[in-house]
Amino acid sequence: MVAGEIPADVVHETDRVLAFRDINPQAPTHVLVIPKEHHTTVGALAAADVQLLAEVVSGAHAVAVQEGLVTDGGVEPGFRLVTNTGPQAGQSVHHVHFHVLGGRGLGWPPG
Repeated sequence: MVAGEIPADVVHETDRVLAFRDINPQAPTHVLVIPKEHHTTVGALAAADVQLLAEVVSGAHAVAVQEGLVTDGGVEPGFRLVTNTGPQAGQSVHHVHFHVLGGRGLGWPPG
């Protein structure tokens, strides 16, 4: 997707971050936010480039504002930010990505 070889519905992009709609959405708003540079997990990204991790999280917030899930500086109505690390957490893609989920009530605990 970063190389443009796989089509994606891109909703936000910077020079180091890409955000696009999930092809199997689990909520009315379900956007994946990824670093363009490859890192397998959030831990690997944090160890390699904490600034890039901050840019990915900032990108997720920008998506939430853009999608009406949160006001700029506020919290209403809200969203969930999720990343999975390892097989027990359900990680199936080995490129770190964050899910921005919202648009409906999200119960707790998940799963």
